[in-house]
Amino acid sequence: LGRRFARAGAAFGYPMLSLLLASSPSFTARPLPPPRARCTPDVLMAAVFIDGEAGTTGLQVRGRLSTRDDIDLITLPEESRKDPAARAEAINKADAVILCLPDAAAIEAAALVAADNDRTVLIDASTAHRTNAEWAYGFPELSGAQRSKIAASKRIANPGCYATGFISLLGPLVGAGAVRREARLVTSAVSGYSGGGNPLIAVYEGAEHEPWGAYGFSLSHKHLPEMAAFSGLDRPPIFMPAVGDFAQGMVVSVPLHYDSDLEPAFAEGEGVGERLHAALAAHYADEHFVSVMSLGEEAWKEEGLLERGAFLRPDALNDSNHLQIFVYCNDAARTCVVAARLDNLGKGASGAAVQNLNIALGLDERTSLE
Repeated sequence: LGRRFARAGAAFGYPMLSLLLASSPSFTARPLPPPRARCTPDVLMAAVFIDGEAGTTGLQVRGRLSTRDDIDLITLPEESRKDPAARAEAINKADAVILCLPDAAAIEAAALVAADNDRTVLIDASTAHRTNAEWAYGFPELSGAQRSKIAASKRIANPGCYATGFISLLGPLVGAGAVRREARLVTSAVSGYSGGGNPLIAVYEGAEHEPWGAYGFSLSHKHLPEMAAFSGLDRPPIFMPAVGDFAQGMVVSVPLHYDSDLEPAFAEGEGVGERLHAALAAHYADEHFVSVMSLGEEAWKEEGLLERGAFLRPDALNDSNHLQIFVYCNDAARTCVVAARLDNLGKGASGAAVQNLNIALGLDERTSLE
């Protein structure tokens, strides 16, 4: 029991996770039914190998790619999936490889690329290379320059799910001169249990489990380095994650105090909340997968964004590659909250990997993504 407990915690970024565990059967994530690929006659077929295709993320990546007629999936028989020689052959045969592996295994897989192979693109879904300067960070919406960097790189690090939400909020606000780089922020998040991989999936689909559980009490989550590196902040936030009794989806929230967290010039006068919303809306105006929703609760009610007119569901974007940003403020109290909603297995994992694959192959980045 203790070993299962530790494995579940490690998958979420911590050695231990404060949840009561119950025996349960193993779970296999269902592959997504992908839409028809939008291919053109001049697009050549690319050979793609998913190293770790039997895991939670790997299954979803495969589901998104399996019916595309511009992708030739390289598949190893089950008995060869851990054979270094067979994996090395597949990796060096492929035009692109998506690593859906634990950190140590992803590092080992990257080392299997032949020294004279300058052709194969690696996309790593683990945390191993996210702050490595030799790898492009795979959040193209960060900036036009970031999208170009991904397109030109042979090494792409897929962002973490929590980090995707946090960076989508703070990157534009720091860049616009709204949030101070030295701000000492706190962020909270709740994720579906699939984020903990098969060990935690087994817990939550077993006979007994909690409806909700906070964790990460060491305040050293493995997504914190990338949160600091790509948000523009001088330091990572205090991060308080939680897992809920739902399979997929997440909401990442960041409270902002006008007088301590915002640049003084930005926080002057009336309409600060409107200016924060406008800064985010301007940054994502031309993006397909990231949307800034209308400002405030009343607008969300009118647009049907709240469950029973009151609740922001974390699972509303499941099985998609979309991310929604919400801004709600109390200008009288000089406080605001910015929040991101996404599928932790979509824009937070497999969807982002396919988006980065499309960019790396010079294709429409929306191909086979909802």
